[in-house]
Amino acid sequence: MTSTEEDPSGDAAFVQLRGISKRFGGTQALDDVTISLVLGEVHAFVGENGAGKSTLGKIVAGLYTHDSGHLLVGGEEVGRWDPLRAQRGGIAMIAQELSLVPELTVEQNVFLGIEHNTLGVMKGDLSARYAELESQAHFGLPPRVKVGTLRIADQQKVEILRALARDAKVIVMDEPTSSLTAHETARLHELILGLKAQGRAVVYVSHFLDAVLEVCDTVSIMRDGRLQRSGPVAAETKKTIVEAMLGKELAFSFPERAPAPDVAATPVLVLDALASDGGVVDASLVVRPGEIVGLLGLVGSGRTEILKAVFGVDRVTGGSLTFRGENIVTSSPRRSIARGMGFVPEDRHKEGLVLARSVRENVSLAFLRHFSTFGVVDGRKERREVTRSVTGLQMRPPAIGLPISGFSGGNQQKALLSKWLIGNPQLVILDEPTRGVDIGAKFTIYEAIIELARQGVAVLLVSSEHEEVLNLSHRAYLVSEFETRGEIDPATTTLDALLYKLFSVLEPKENA
Repeated sequence: MTSTEEDPSGDAAFVQLRGISKRFGGTQALDDVTISLVLGEVHAFVGENGAGKSTLGKIVAGLYTHDSGHLLVGGEEVGRWDPLRAQRGGIAMIAQELSLVPELTVEQNVFLGIEHNTLGVMKGDLSARYAELESQAHFGLPPRVKVGTLRIADQQKVEILRALARDAKVIVMDEPTSSLTAHETARLHELILGLKAQGRAVVYVSHFLDAVLEVCDTVSIMRDGRLQRSGPVAAETKKTIVEAMLGKELAFSFPERAPAPDVAATPVLVLDALASDGGVVDASLVVRPGEIVGLLGLVGSGRTEILKAVFGVDRVTGGSLTFRGENIVTSSPRRSIARGMGFVPEDRHKEGLVLARSVRENVSLAFLRHFSTFGVVDGRKERREVTRSVTGLQMRPPAIGLPISGFSGGNQQKALLSKWLIGNPQLVILDEPTRGVDIGAKFTIYEAIIELARQGVAVLLVSSEHEEVLNLSHRAYLVSEFETRGEIDPATTTLDALLYKLFSVLEPKENA
């Protein structure tokens, strides 16, 4: 056993990682990383997608086993390490890929595996234990609702409650705010500070640097699997962190906007008073070739539902949808793809990717006919086209034979976008295209979106990061209560003015 050592700040480190390395096949995910986690601190792991920050968190939580180096918990070096042993050692993880049981209720998921029982027979009511947890978190989640019926943000809250139920000394949070609203994020940050005040350590793995600067005490900056530096957040700025992440100065946040479209061109997409069985009441908009059009609204305003109606996920029940001059009466995702549409959904795991399959299979899945002759796939052509597409988006590593589940969130998102680049679409629909993506990968995706527009592709964009819509779009529509509520010019609209408009359109339409 190894005795507890002091970290550089002079406080006893509950978890110490010394010279930790981890390899996945030919990819060196971590290389000689040394970090200490101190109780009563919030410690951020930051870096580009693929830099190793999530891998590091998963080693702490027992999801991965390190290849070399030493992991010490509570002053003792651990040998075999897995999630169960980590839980017993006082460590819990809230993963980016939620691990809930959809058919169980909220409270059943929260206490799964730690229920009170005698000889395997459940004892007592979970309600009192759940109420006690809820008094700490104030999430407002109904305890007996099935988790599968909750939106992503609420499922994230269930994961947080699970960690609290296990009274963990160290809680690893991997991109915990990626699916939360601004209000929910602020509430989570209050909870994190409360955990810190209780003497727990929180590992905050995130690409939201403003949040890191706001809530964390220590930051460890990763690049290409190596630790660049670890130290007090007070000594950093957003600029210094980004430059350490990228290994270069950051000169700008957004690329130059795509050239203005030809306003005389025949529109690719026209919606006129569209309604759908997904809840859309009245949506009207126009998207021209080479034009990026944004939908701006608050969470739950109906932006995603408009996109799903366009792509044929939801059935059109009123109004009209015209695509490339054709009035579309009935549709489906398959028909939409055949007509020349592509769709990057909000939830890449549930709706966009087949996690058990390889990058190659995921990218080529929608266009297998493109690679086939008489039903036989030309493997060489498929590999060539997929490699070209993912390389163009700087996917790292461009190892298309590996399972997509082993890649970082940013690289998964690049693969999802690559799928539609292969099909030469006329319209690309993007729902939160940079969710869970770091600043370096974001810029690559921005460039890809703008390049699509330069090539004459129409783009319909939804993002909860309003700056993305303002900086990428040529035009944007306000959305509230499942209706479009007018149009703005993103190039001349400030963020403050936009937020005022968004909250103003919450009023009844006739008063907006």
